[in-house]
Amino acid sequence: MAQTTLHMPKVYQIKIEGELPAAWSDWFNGLLAERDTGANGASTTTLTGPVVDQAALHGILDRIRDLNLKLIAVTELDPRASSPEKC
Repeated sequence: MAQTTLHMPKVYQIKIEGELPAAWSDWFNGLLAERDTGANGASTTTLTGPVVDQAALHGILDRIRDLNLKLIAVTELDPRASSPEKC
């Protein structure tokens, strides 16, 4: 008999160029939006949080594209490891 396993959402960090208003977090499935200004003065926003499946991840990435935002990085965070895995 096959065992069933519960599907746990994966946690992602999605970094984009520019500053997004914190209120936009609802547009990105409730991911936490953190803004940062680098040493060179360039602003970025990092969206972090659980994503239930690949279809939801693609939906978030589609929204970034549709808003004409520049995607910098997508990183899957592994809660069991100390370093993130680049996608």
